[in-house]
Amino acid sequence: MSLLRWQRTFTVASLLVLLPLPSQARVVICGGGVVGSSVAYHLAKMGWTDIVLLEQGRLGAGTTRLCAGIVSVAKPLSIECQMANYSNSLYQQLEEQTRVKTGHINSGVHLYLFHLIFRVMGISCNIIKPKEIAKLHPLVNIHDLVGALHLPADAVVSPPDVNHALAVAAAGHGVQILERTTVQQVLVEKGQVLAVETDRGSIECEYFVNCAGQWAYELGQASEMKVSIPLHGCEHFYLLTKPLRETLQPNMPVVLDMDGRIYARPWQGGLLSGGFEKNPKPIFTEGRNQLEIQNMQEDWDHFEPMLSALLRRMPGLESAEILQLVNCPESFTPDMRCLMGETPGVSGYYVLAGMNSSGLALAGGAGKYLAEWMTYGYPTANVWPLDVKRFGNLQSSRTFLRHRVMEVVPLLYELKVPRWDFQTGRQLRTSPLYDRLDTQGARWMEKHGFERPKYFVPPGKDLLSLDQSKTFYKPDWFDIVGAEVKCCKEAVCVIDMSSFTKFELTSTKDQALDLLQHLCANDLDVPVGHIVHTGMLNERGGYENDCSVVRLSKNSFFIISPTDQQVHCWSWIKKHMPSDPHLHLEDVSWKYTALNLIGPRAMDVLAELSYVSMTPDHFPSMFCKEMSVGYANGIRVMSMTHTGEPGFMLYIPIEYALHVYNEVMSVGQKYGIRNAGYYALRSLRIEKFFAFWGQDLDTFTTPLECGREFRVKFDKDTDFLGREALMQQRQDGVSRRFVMLVLEDHDTELDLWPWWGEPIYCNGQLAGATTSSAYSYTLERHVCLGFVSPPPGPDGLPTPITPDFINRGDYEVDIAGQRYPAKAKLYPFSSLFTQQKRRKDEMELSNLHGK
Repeated sequence: MSLLRWQRTFTVASLLVLLPLPSQARVVICGGGVVGSSVAYHLAKMGWTDIVLLEQGRLGAGTTRLCAGIVSVAKPLSIECQMANYSNSLYQQLEEQTRVKTGHINSGVHLYLFHLIFRVMGISCNIIKPKEIAKLHPLVNIHDLVGALHLPADAVVSPPDVNHALAVAAAGHGVQILERTTVQQVLVEKGQVLAVETDRGSIECEYFVNCAGQWAYELGQASEMKVSIPLHGCEHFYLLTKPLRETLQPNMPVVLDMDGRIYARPWQGGLLSGGFEKNPKPIFTEGRNQLEIQNMQEDWDHFEPMLSALLRRMPGLESAEILQLVNCPESFTPDMRCLMGETPGVSGYYVLAGMNSSGLALAGGAGKYLAEWMTYGYPTANVWPLDVKRFGNLQSSRTFLRHRVMEVVPLLYELKVPRWDFQTGRQLRTSPLYDRLDTQGARWMEKHGFERPKYFVPPGKDLLSLDQSKTFYKPDWFDIVGAEVKCCKEAVCVIDMSSFTKFELTSTKDQALDLLQHLCANDLDVPVGHIVHTGMLNERGGYENDCSVVRLSKNSFFIISPTDQQVHCWSWIKKHMPSDPHLHLEDVSWKYTALNLIGPRAMDVLAELSYVSMTPDHFPSMFCKEMSVGYANGIRVMSMTHTGEPGFMLYIPIEYALHVYNEVMSVGQKYGIRNAGYYALRSLRIEKFFAFWGQDLDTFTTPLECGREFRVKFDKDTDFLGREALMQQRQDGVSRRFVMLVLEDHDTELDLWPWWGEPIYCNGQLAGATTSSAYSYTLERHVCLGFVSPPPGPDGLPTPITPDFINRGDYEVDIAGQRYPAKAKLYPFSSLFTQQKRRKDEMELSNLHGK
């Protein structure tokens, strides 16, 4: 069978629609558990007619023991909320569709601290008092509780029955299910899935979906072309009791005790209880030859802390008779979020795995989104936080994964404070300046495996207290970052930004320019040396990448993208590159160290080191020159800072990095130079109203919605991706807008801080949520960025938003239940407040002289 290629035809709309797939397109899905069955079911519903579902053992044999059966919508992150909510609805509908009982029972209590997030997502929930908890669940000890979060929509189901129902529904749509079939490897030809080799022979196909759970990693490595699927198995324990003296009713609420690290639910008249311990036991499982998942040996000593926590929360269980302690494998990912999407190296190879013990809760929604992804080319929700391309091969080391999951499992039931960082798997990727900066007090954060400085602790500060600063209030680093911001505005600071993704695109003729003109909304046909900020958009006008492009020569371009875009951006460009030996894309991230010199004295420092004038007359904004700095040649100096402040970016060949840094710091002493970190950068870019990809911008955000229409050149000669969708949106009007909100009546010292994700209210109605927040040291108050939308029209359709709606609205930001008034604008506040502050200072000074 030849590789399938077909022309995709879209209708112009806010969501583009793919015409029905040809019947000969074959999909092979490995993994017949709930996740694999869900993918098969949804693909079949969307019109795929040749689907083969392979199961190593008997269908659902592993699922019976692996899953506690909790279908919780109480996921702390929005995309997981959507997936779990959909799963809950789907499992109810399956009983009607298939007449297979799924055991779906509304349960209703979860002890979570995400009340506001659920409200933003439209999920019914309420906070209840201890006496109400006792009425709902008489076994719960309420004496040390102050309240709970009640989610009536939560439910439990029977995992094998859900799997059976999904399989029956999928088979009813034509899916072929093969039990006791082992996948040995996936065959690839010219970067495209060709066939799947099994112990029953080879199955030719154009699409393969790896839903192999804990064996997904091994299956990816076993393929002819290795695929990176970063997950690792751990032992997972839960306890089953015999029926209690007073039988627990099936609809008794599920209880999550976060402090005790346990969950508990009714089970056949008794109780099922498990948890996530502080000292998990990772395992290596070469599971491809196992036909069924086998339980492992009991370990009562290991389970004892969770058993003690269960008895503290439910003392009445002391007399309960234990039936069994189950110990079975479960897989976890490096950041506690599942893996889904098309792999970057192999076209047609999709992944849905690493469910972090939430497979049943997420399977329905995850299967739906992956099926949409395969059918339309994109899912109908922003799933970037779950995209397998957020990781690279560097995160697939067995040692890295083993150490990371030992940290990940305990975090599942811990309250994660803002801007917390993983402690394991660190110093994987570092700048050549790492040791130099570390000795000067750098405190580090990690992004895509790269170490980046957060801030620099001055000599004499208590390092230990800063390292352990965990709070939702004013943090210990507040004054340190404030001093760095002040230096950026008044003198000059150096920020090591080597982690940024850097590509070079070259060609012999105009191929590089033609490709970028097709991918980018802005016009890249600019004179050599010019820098262009642009978005790479998808067919619906959303941002696949937000980048800066430098034209180095007529046929050579330097592309700078966010750190975590390294795999995603590479994959996006490669996907659209023609097969032309004269067109070359190279990842040069490792070749260059990037130093950001921010501040009004940056030009003085560089002028001394290069012996050329760096004033705007000689070095205009958004321009790049290759020049000498100190003894080093070939430094790409760019007049931009990513913050809106004056300054320069220096892209330095890595062998010169230490020399250039030392020279800059030495010459800069007379100008008050100091090191700064990413926290200062965040404060500066937010007060300047700069949106950032992955936080404020995503694949569903268009330039028209975030005030970047000026970066879209509708009239350029090349028809760029997303142009039709943007033209339609410009005609219809946008239904949401990116706004800047400055909080009022908010006490920075005493009140909880906004971090991100807070609900935004306009005229008393929920209008959106924040995407970024930071304290502005210039404005001396908090600034939030986010999207707002007007209420739907009478027909239920989105209403076009107008500047008048934003300017005349009374805005509030809800921080942990307390609403704070805010001023909303479509342009930065900084210039306005700076003028007001200057006038105020002048008035105070004149009054002082008068007295």
